[in-house]
Amino acid sequence: MIERLFATAETLADSQLFWVVFFLFVAIGLFISNKVRMDVVALLLIVVFVISGILTVPEAVSGFSDPNVILIALLFVIGEGLVRTGIAYQVGDWLVKVAGNSEAKLLILLMLAVAGLGSVMSSTGVVAIFIPVVMSVSSRMNRSPGRLMMPLAFAGLISGMMTLVATPPNLVVNSEMVRYGVGQFGFFSFTPIGVVILLLGIGYMLLVRRFLVKPEQDNTKGSARRAMRDLIREYKLSGRARRFSIRPGSPLIGRTLDELHLRSRYSANVVGIERWRKFRRVMISAFASTELRVHDILLVDMHDPDVDIRHFCTEENLEPMILRGEYFSDQAREVGMAEVSLIPESEYIGKTLRQMAFRTRYSLNVIGIRRGDKLIDSNQQIDIELKMGDMMLVIGDWRQIRLLQSNTHDFLVMNLPAEVDEVAPSISQAPHAVLCLFLMIFLMVTDLVPNVIAALVACLLMGKFRCINMESAYRSIHWPTLILIVGMLPFAQALQKTGGIDLVVQGLMDAVGDRGPHVVLASLFILSAVIGLFISNTATAVLMAPIAIGAANQMGVSALPFAMVVAVAASAAFMTPVSSPVNTMVLGPGGYKFSDFMRIGIPFTLLVMVVSVVIIPILFPF
Repeated sequence: MIERLFATAETLADSQLFWVVFFLFVAIGLFISNKVRMDVVALLLIVVFVISGILTVPEAVSGFSDPNVILIALLFVIGEGLVRTGIAYQVGDWLVKVAGNSEAKLLILLMLAVAGLGSVMSSTGVVAIFIPVVMSVSSRMNRSPGRLMMPLAFAGLISGMMTLVATPPNLVVNSEMVRYGVGQFGFFSFTPIGVVILLLGIGYMLLVRRFLVKPEQDNTKGSARRAMRDLIREYKLSGRARRFSIRPGSPLIGRTLDELHLRSRYSANVVGIERWRKFRRVMISAFASTELRVHDILLVDMHDPDVDIRHFCTEENLEPMILRGEYFSDQAREVGMAEVSLIPESEYIGKTLRQMAFRTRYSLNVIGIRRGDKLIDSNQQIDIELKMGDMMLVIGDWRQIRLLQSNTHDFLVMNLPAEVDEVAPSISQAPHAVLCLFLMIFLMVTDLVPNVIAALVACLLMGKFRCINMESAYRSIHWPTLILIVGMLPFAQALQKTGGIDLVVQGLMDAVGDRGPHVVLASLFILSAVIGLFISNTATAVLMAPIAIGAANQMGVSALPFAMVVAVAASAAFMTPVSSPVNTMVLGPGGYKFSDFMRIGIPFTLLVMVVSVVIIPILFPF
């Protein structure tokens, strides 16, 4: 017996399977350490598979031509269209209006709205939109945001179980089923199990919401929604605002803001420019490339009180102008403010504003940084390394703030002042965006054209109706997610080619196969959920889908319930705050600890497993 084991181990060590398994554990280790970006690891795997001879070049790069990868990219664009046309924000406003002061009603409507929107757009984007909504309504209701933040995150995760296109793992699992020739899911195949889990989640959260925060945290003193004057007071901006008119002969004329270096020379930050245009004065954004003209009026943040204003005006030939209102509050229709925080996955964590080239890139000025309860000194802001949880106060054109709000890859706009209601973005194209969305769903449901073509038609129509432009479309695509899928897809192919899938399936069958398909389903759910604690849910789906299909084939039953349980388990990332970016985003605003997610998430994950094992075979018989 021992000799046989040694012989098997020796054979395995000499085979390509050994190296595939070795590469798998190395990749998982790199994912866990987070020292190398996941998309970079995925690209390295493609190179390694080709160099080692395990896969041919066409096999290794086959993910780039996978229709589901293109479909996922198109869905990012459609979600961006829903944000830009204001549909997602209108849902949030409606939610607050209907819920009134009832916390239970708000929780129910919140989870329904998030799950509904998340079924057709990125759950991360939906949660980012609703975090400020929850913060605002919690303040008005004199409640801690912690009572609603975790329900918000859980609803975002459950939204991935609602439709075929709700999350990349669903599409990955479906793609594997098509590749193996064992059938495929329809657009609404996930909906019944998703609705049941959503109702379970709502009931569960109504019961446990009182345990989400400590009693002393729940005595938050509420207030009305903050206005710009509140932000001005909190960030101590009083006395810093100035207006200057550019006189004829000024050395500023004909030069760009980037060339002038006013911030380093005079601690003067130009946040807006008033300019005569067609017999009226208009406000234009202070871009780094904006060329100044004679008679322009500069709105300037002078953040160093020791600067001699007279000397500044004399040197640059400027005329001081009257400023009404406190820190440009009278210009609130043109000049906006917002509090912004970096999300956990942001590439800017650990970088300075200077390294980010923040104003050049986003056409907004950072006029205050708060770290906890401490304000960072104004003169140090440009060179201080930003940390997760830092709050930045930005000022500039409302349109640029809205664009920053849609950049959910790096930023989370936490608080918009009440004045934003007076500067509501144009929503004239919202009906067209809804039309495009429903057309896509109709084409997918009726199967008139392939899913990727249905999404492409919707994207092109959104462009035609000006719901989205090319720049924002490309920016909306989360390229790291796509590259991760492209790099991980060859793993499943390599495991199948080298016999790894058969080996894992045989081990699973030897362990629980004789106990019936329900036990195998439970085992697949547990294995997928545990793996999902360490690597992304997309990578989990790539690895587990072939194993689920192989287990079904080994037992001689339908692969549909086995593939479905893997897809559901991949989205059931409820157990830790690092299991999903959605959880990490609500960690700070909700005031949670790591243990809070384990305390609430583990029991709910077990409930989801039981419901899945019972209901999925009813919906998809063995």
